[in-house]
Amino acid sequence: MSFREESDDGSGSGSGRDLRKPFLNTGSWYRMGSRQSSLMTSSQAIRDSSVSVLACVLIVALGPIQFGFTCGYSSPTQTAITEDLSLTVSEFSLFGSLSNVGAMVGAIASGQIAEYIGRKGSLMIAAIPNILGWLAISFAKDSSFLYLGRLLEGFGVGIISYTVPVYIAEIAPQNMRGGLGSVNQLSVTIGIMLAYLLGIFVNWRVLAVLGILPCLVLIPGLFFIPESPRWLAKMGFTEDFETSLQVLRGFDTDITFEVNEIKRSLAPSSRRTAIRFADLKQRRYWYPLMVGIGLLVLQQLTGTNGVLFYSNTIFEAAGISSSSMATFGLGAVQVIATGVATWLVDKSGRRLLLIISSSGMTASLLLVAVSFFIKDFVSHDSRLYSILGIISVVGVVCMIIAFSLGMGPIPWIIMSEILPINIKGLAGSIATLANWFFSWVVTMTANLLLDWNSGGTFTIYMLMSAFTVAFATIWVPETKGRTLEEIQWSLR
Repeated sequence: MSFREESDDGSGSGSGRDLRKPFLNTGSWYRMGSRQSSLMTSSQAIRDSSVSVLACVLIVALGPIQFGFTCGYSSPTQTAITEDLSLTVSEFSLFGSLSNVGAMVGAIASGQIAEYIGRKGSLMIAAIPNILGWLAISFAKDSSFLYLGRLLEGFGVGIISYTVPVYIAEIAPQNMRGGLGSVNQLSVTIGIMLAYLLGIFVNWRVLAVLGILPCLVLIPGLFFIPESPRWLAKMGFTEDFETSLQVLRGFDTDITFEVNEIKRSLAPSSRRTAIRFADLKQRRYWYPLMVGIGLLVLQQLTGTNGVLFYSNTIFEAAGISSSSMATFGLGAVQVIATGVATWLVDKSGRRLLLIISSSGMTASLLLVAVSFFIKDFVSHDSRLYSILGIISVVGVVCMIIAFSLGMGPIPWIIMSEILPINIKGLAGSIATLANWFFSWVVTMTANLLLDWNSGGTFTIYMLMSAFTVAFATIWVPETKGRTLEEIQWSLR
C-alpha cells in the first residue's frame, strides 16, 4: 500500500502529496528555512540539541503521567465509589482490574498503530479513549459506565506504554538515551503520586475530571514536536527523516554520519517490509525478543503492583493511623527513587542497575516474608508483634526503592533499545501485551495469596526477584553509550 498520492503526470515517482502529512508535520518552530550563524560553537549546538530533545520528551511524558494517574485512581476512591454507587467489593475489584484488560487490547494494537501512522499519530489516538474514559467515570450513575470508562482508559494506556519509550529511544542521542528513557517511568510514578495526593482533597468524580488534563495538553503539544526520524527513514520519507534529525541534533550539527548509520541499519530489511513469525527464529530476532519480554514479565512477577495495591492493608497492620497519607508517602518515595535512577542509568549502565535493583528487591522481600512468618507465632498484643509490623513496612518501602532504581524504568528502556526496527511493531506489541497480562494476573491474585499466607506470598515474590538477578546477569546485554544501530549490528 502506498502512502503517497501519485503526481498529476502519472509517473508514480512518489512525488505527490503525502497522505499522512498531518502526522509528519514537525511544527513551525523548527522549519529549516535559513540556517543560524555558522559561528555557533559545538558546545552551543550540543546544548541546542539537548534542549530540543528534552522539550520533546517532556511533551510525550504527559502520556505516562496519564498512565500513572489511571493506575493510582482506584486506591483513594475505593470507599467513596463503593458507597455512592452501592458496589460490592468484587464489583470494585473488577473495576480496578479492567484497566489491565483494556491495556492488553491496546498493547496488541499499539505496535501496528505506531508502525502505520507513526509515534505521534498513535499518541494522538491513545489520548482520545483516555479522555472519553474519564468522562464516562465522572458522570457514571451505575457500574456499567464505570466499567466502560475503565476499559477505554486501559486501551489508551496500553498504546501509551509501548509508544512513549520507543519514541524517546528513537529521538535521544546515545549519551542521553538512558536518562531520558527513565523519564517514562518517572512520569508514571508522578501520575500515581498525583492521584494519591489529589484523592485526599477532592471527590472521585472531580478526580476523574482532573485525569483528563494530561491528554488535553498532550494533543496540541504533539503538533510542535518532530516525528521519530528512524520511523520516517523506515517508511521512506527521506526528506522528512533528515529534517527531523537535524532539528533534534541542532541546526549547525553535522548529521551525515548518523543519517548514514540509520540508512545502513535499515538496508537489510528494506527488501521485505512484512515480518513472518518464522523469521523470529533467527538469533538477531529471538534473542532481543526473549530479553525484552523476559524483563517486562519479571517486572510484574516480582509483585510490585500487588504490594502497592494492598499497601493500605500492610500499613494498617503496622499500626499506622493514616493509611492514605502513608500511601501517598510511598508514592513520593517511588518518585524520588525513580528520579535517582534517571540520573544514574547513563552513568552506571542498564545491566548493573538491574542486578543491583533486583538484588535489593530480593533482600527486602525476604525481610518482609520472614517478618510475616514470625508474626504467625507471636501474640497480637505483644511488643514484638508491633515491631514485626514496622519491619514489614520498612521492607516494603525498601522494595519500592530498589524497584524504582532499576526494575521500574529499565525493562522499558531495554525493550525500546534492543528490538530491531523492522520487527519492533510486532515484537513490541507482544512484549507490552505480556507485561499487561501478568500485571493483571498479579493484581488479581495478590489479595487471594495474602489471605492464603502472607509470608508465603512474599516468598514467591522474593524467589522471582532472585531469578531476575540471574536473568539480568546471564542474558541482558549492556546498551549504555551505544547507538541503536550499534546495538542492532552487535545482535547480528
